[in-house]
Amino acid sequence: MLVSASLLRRTHPVVCRSSAPVSLLYLARRQWYSSSTTGFEFKDKEVVVDGVKYPKDEWTNVTPTVLSKLDRKLHLQPRNPICIIRHLIESHFNGYKCFNNLSPIVTTQQNFDDLLIPADHPSRTKSDNYYFNKDTVLRAHTSAHQLEGLRSGADKFLISGDVYRRDEIDASHFPVFHQMEGLVYFDNDPAKIAAQVQADIESNALNSNNIKLVDDTVIKPSNPIQERHMEETVKPVAAHLKHSINSMIRTLFADEPNLEVRWIDAYFPFTSPSWEVEIYYKGEWLEVLGCGVVQQALMDKAGLHNKIGWAFGMGLERLAMVLFGIPDIRLFWSQDERFVNQFTPGQIQKFQPFSKYPPCIKDISFWLPENTWNENNFCEVIRGVAGDLVENVKIIDDFTHPKTKRRSLCYRILYRSMDRSVTNEEINEIQENVRTSVQKEFSVELR
Repeated sequence: MLVSASLLRRTHPVVCRSSAPVSLLYLARRQWYSSSTTGFEFKDKEVVVDGVKYPKDEWTNVTPTVLSKLDRKLHLQPRNPICIIRHLIESHFNGYKCFNNLSPIVTTQQNFDDLLIPADHPSRTKSDNYYFNKDTVLRAHTSAHQLEGLRSGADKFLISGDVYRRDEIDASHFPVFHQMEGLVYFDNDPAKIAAQVQADIESNALNSNNIKLVDDTVIKPSNPIQERHMEETVKPVAAHLKHSINSMIRTLFADEPNLEVRWIDAYFPFTSPSWEVEIYYKGEWLEVLGCGVVQQALMDKAGLHNKIGWAFGMGLERLAMVLFGIPDIRLFWSQDERFVNQFTPGQIQKFQPFSKYPPCIKDISFWLPENTWNENNFCEVIRGVAGDLVENVKIIDDFTHPKTKRRSLCYRILYRSMDRSVTNEEINEIQENVRTSVQKEFSVELR
């Protein structure tokens, strides 16, 4: 629930596969774009997915590149590390109802309003999300289905799925990733909750000694109990939450030597008190999940006025990269047998590196028409042209002319396929399309 984030056929379709570059200029010259493999179609006034029409408006910014991922569902592919981790977590939380195949196309009401996210919250911006229109969006978190879970009748459930966010381009960021969310609720009765907490703790003892666990968080005014909750109720709920998360981490990381885990205070619109859990990996602390006591207003929306609950949400890629030792997030999407055949369902196996295909590096520099810039939008244009061939985009120069005050940026783009060798001629064509698309989209002056 928390965030530290699929067929239409027509005659003569233009097919886009996830590993192939897509030219925005080419798409712009057509009245429509369609894919026979992923069930979507772009027209002048609407986007069609699986026969459902979504009218375009000023919010529309969903792209063919991201829609081409809708049918991949890595969390349902048994040999993919994302799916393996999902199964391991579900096995740990035995008895929880699991939702794994909910549509990633949701309303903005589900994605934001139902979670008490304010109308002016920055997480709603076009630069961070993929909108079909002002009322419809690709989910940015599995929390978009929280009310569905609460209204299902299950008092404890897990939701997993692919989520979508516009973001930077590097080895740890991708516009599509996967989350899992868990939620448990109890009768709002301190004695019953305390008894349940004690029973669960006794049945699932924390017996792993390889993890250094630090938790000095306390409930305080800056991370408060909700007005409608009593301290004697919240404390056992929080204890149950922390024990559940700690036991899951110890289970997943049982074979990791000298792992450090810490709890820190956090803020989320939909929980209070709230916490984040971080692990120490490769010299830095990485957030792996957020959690907290569910805002009672959300329980009320589901008609559960006399219940109190806790919830967590985490990114599966972040966990998988640590547990499997996977260095590049794009590898999860690779169909190279050297990657796919390394993994066995139900087992955590360290990734065995294989020879990378050679990269091709290109620079692009330009003068901005004004001193405003959004890097997420820039990266999205590059992804739209180059697809998964773009591995990294990094700014290498930011210069403001002392007299004219004009601002010049230079970015270095690293192209590399995870599955094949690319040619310089191929990348030159893509780079030229990138330059033209950036110039058109942002009205920059190329250098």
